[in-house]
Amino acid sequence: METIDHHILALLAEDGRMSYTDIGKATGLSTSAAQQRVRRLEQRGVITSYRAVLSPEQLGRTLTAFISIRPFDPAEDELVPAVIGTMPEVTDCYSVAGDASYLLKVQVATPAELDELLTRMRLQAKVSTATTIALTTLFTDRPLIAADPRGDQA
Repeated sequence: METIDHHILALLAEDGRMSYTDIGKATGLSTSAAQQRVRRLEQRGVITSYRAVLSPEQLGRTLTAFISIRPFDPAEDELVPAVIGTMPEVTDCYSVAGDASYLLKVQVATPAELDELLTRMRLQAKVSTATTIALTTLFTDRPLIAADPRGDQA
């Protein structure tokens, strides 16, 4: 991948709504050349989507927890994601190696809501749970490519 494409990706990772004109100014391309580059990155599957990032605080979901789960019956391991996927508090679900089968990230409003969610998980998905509550988020969703102020890519 060319250095200019890395630069465009870093710019869009920072601001997905950046105009083609601004991308062109930042990279030394014309607006149409910037648009063509972005379209090619989309067509190649390097850029997979654009989305709004919502504030958990503004939505009243100030408690973040990570929950490791393991099905009581290992034969039902594949059924767990379908059940967990119906729970809107679960924002991320990873299949993992180790003691747990899955690692979940959840966003809830209160400890009582977390307790209710854990009870639902145990009953509906038939899993054991281990929970860690996040006290502070130092960073999250870091871009895979960061902008270099000099325009160089490492």
